[in-house]
Amino acid sequence: MTLSRAEALKAAAEILAGIKEPYNPTLGIDHELILEKEGFLIVPYNGEEYLETRDPMEKLVGCWPILVDLATGEARIATDKDRHLWSEQ
Repeated sequence: MTLSRAEALKAAAEILAGIKEPYNPTLGIDHELILEKEGFLIVPYNGEEYLETRDPMEKLVGCWPILVDLATGEARIATDKDRHLWSEQ
């Protein structure tokens, strides 16, 4: 099984919907920064206000990207051990 980009984005959106909290800002996928690497779709997200304005003062911190395994369809929030997938270091 290999997921299409659209299927992978749907899986990421489901993860994002699951972390919604009543007093937190509305979150959205940052489509400009999506990457594909080592069999994963790396889907960053942030607050909708930041995504609309790109104002650094509106950027939320601590938003680890969502990783979607394109072979299995598993989607999850990335951890520190996954950093090599999107980091230049």
